[in-house]
Amino acid sequence: MSDSPFQSEAGARDQAPQFVLPLVVRIERDAPPGRTDAMETAARAVLTVLSDERSAGDGEWAQVMRDWQDARIRKVVRRARGAEWRRAEALPGITVTGKAAEVRVFPPVPLDGWPKDLARLQVSGTDLDDPEPPVDADETSPVLWMNPELDMSAGKAMAQAGHGAQLAWWELSDEERTAWRDAGFPLAVRTADPARWPELTTSGLPLVRDAGFTEIAPGSCTVVADHPALR
Repeated sequence: MSDSPFQSEAGARDQAPQFVLPLVVRIERDAPPGRTDAMETAARAVLTVLSDERSAGDGEWAQVMRDWQDARIRKVVRRARGAEWRRAEALPGITVTGKAAEVRVFPPVPLDGWPKDLARLQVSGTDLDDPEPPVDADETSPVLWMNPELDMSAGKAMAQAGHGAQLAWWELSDEERTAWRDAGFPLAVRTADPARWPELTTSGLPLVRDAGFTEIAPGSCTVVADHPALR
């Protein structure tokens, strides 16, 4: 699932060439990951590619990362299993693992220029469940709070969690980014308490507003990125 969190700069971003950040989640029939685990792993995957040395300076991914971030910040989550996953792993990218989830993130590609081994993967079918309710988040670490009023597929929610993590990353200083990276990008993704959601959306913390390309209405608030350094 995909969409951009940015609305205020939509005009300029729409004029730029459009790229998308591909994420592939491994969903084997007999061992699908939990929904929360998949969302958290997707968020860490986005942070991992943002912080990778190949994405900076004269790195091999640096130009396409800049091109992607100059346009709408699109992300698409597809699913793979078996041979599909093995083919995806053979392409340049980074695999990030969670408790059980595996998500591979790739350098951005043009909207109409996907590698064939990724283009053939399904976007639908990423409906995942948690085997048991997630424990309360440790709010001394970053928490990505999901809108309790929206019903999103797991793939859509993974993309939104990635957006939230990226907004938090952009707001941090170099020293704060380094500390987060060196700690292994600890974070939690949780659904906010409905009574707390209005407070979160007006807190000044990074807020994802969806562009409305899929599933939900344009301008919907989807995620608040609550990083301790930004409070």
